[in-house]
Amino acid sequence: MEARAIQRTVRQSPRKMRLVADLIRGRPVNEAFSILKFSKKGAAKQVSKVLLSAVANARERSLKGDERLDEDALYVKSATVDAGPTLKRFMPAAMGRATPLKKRTSHVKITVATKE
Repeated sequence: MEARAIQRTVRQSPRKMRLVADLIRGRPVNEAFSILKFSKKGAAKQVSKVLLSAVANARERSLKGDERLDEDALYVKSATVDAGPTLKRFMPAAMGRATPLKKRTSHVKITVATKE
C-alpha cells in the first residue's frame, strides 16, 4: 500500500530542503522521524510535518479500504523537493540603486509504502 503527502510553497530554498530529503529517502518511517528530530537543519521541521501527513494518509487509506496496516512496516519510498514560485523583492543598495533578491520556495512531496 502507498500513500503520499505534498506541501506546497514552503518558504525555504529547494537546495536546503533537498539536503534533508536525501537523509530520509529509502529509510523506515520510525528511523526517518528520529533522523529529522535530531537534525540541526531548519528544513527538518517542515519535512517532518509532511512525513507525518503521509503516514496519516496511509492510515486513513487503510481504514477506508478495510486493509490492515502495520505503521512500523512503512518506509519512505520517495522524497522529492521541487522549486516553487520565486518571490522577487528589491533591497536598497549604494548610490540610489536597488539590488534584486530572490526569495525561493519549495514543493515537498513524500511517498510512504509498505514493503511487499
